[in-house]
Amino acid sequence: MPLTFKSDIVRLRYLSFVFSLLLVTLSAAFYGLKNFNYGIDFKGGIMIEVRSKNPIPLATVRSYLSKLNIGDVTVQEFGSANDLLIKFEQPENGLEGKDLVVKKISDTFKDQFEIRRTETVGPKQGKELIQNGILAILYGLLAILVYIWFRFEWQFGLCAVIALLENALVVFGYYSIFQVEFNTTAIVAVLTTIGYTINDTVVIYDRIRENLRKYKRKPIPDLINLSINETLSRTLMTSGTTLVALFSLYFFGGEVIASYSLPIIVGVIIGTYSSIFIAGPLLLNFNLRLLQKEEDTP
Repeated sequence: MPLTFKSDIVRLRYLSFVFSLLLVTLSAAFYGLKNFNYGIDFKGGIMIEVRSKNPIPLATVRSYLSKLNIGDVTVQEFGSANDLLIKFEQPENGLEGKDLVVKKISDTFKDQFEIRRTETVGPKQGKELIQNGILAILYGLLAILVYIWFRFEWQFGLCAVIALLENALVVFGYYSIFQVEFNTTAIVAVLTTIGYTINDTVVIYDRIRENLRKYKRKPIPDLINLSINETLSRTLMTSGTTLVALFSLYFFGGEVIASYSLPIIVGVIIGTYSSIFIAGPLLLNFNLRLLQKEEDTP
């Protein structure tokens, strides 16, 4: 039997709005101060995937690479402890420098490593990837706005996009505050959290629309409160089980998977908060009473 809640979410809406504004402002401030720690996907560089015969501690690999004088190097586990990703900035002398660095790495580890592939990303490609990533997020938000508008009303669509924007900006803020490497997986993480949050929001909006038809004389604040509380058990259970899976990936999935799953964990937590405390209560700033009358019209 599902749990029933009687929380007065609507009464807390102004406190929630201020808290959300502070989160977004903090994210924007840190972006202005620190920007992102762009990975080679966006600023250009070289990535080498290697496989070792036996697991080698990452600290040992980093120690050896630091002695090669090839600039800043990032080493991550990729899937298993035997698979590693080595990333470094593009040498000034282009392809010749790249081949020299690959040879240095190969000579250093000799028979311990098998170089499986190398990839090069130029600065121009990096800028294009940034633009495409931003466009992907904007197109996603636009598609959600249109979908919610047609399924419900424009008021629902606008409130949903505001809640989703907060979610996306806070996840971006996480990358800026903690200087976690910002690469193409960051864009995927943001889009994933947006998709997750809209699912929770649609469930709440469905219940609000249903209750608009069912309780024709109920005050709108009470109706929104009732709708959120009726779906709160489902929202919390879904978020809880999702977080269990994400934490499992974070602790047991290796360094690359962990760097991808952690921002999604942040996004799911913020998305759950925004779908409950922002998306629903924000509707009070629009004329839902008019929608209630439209629902009454045969």
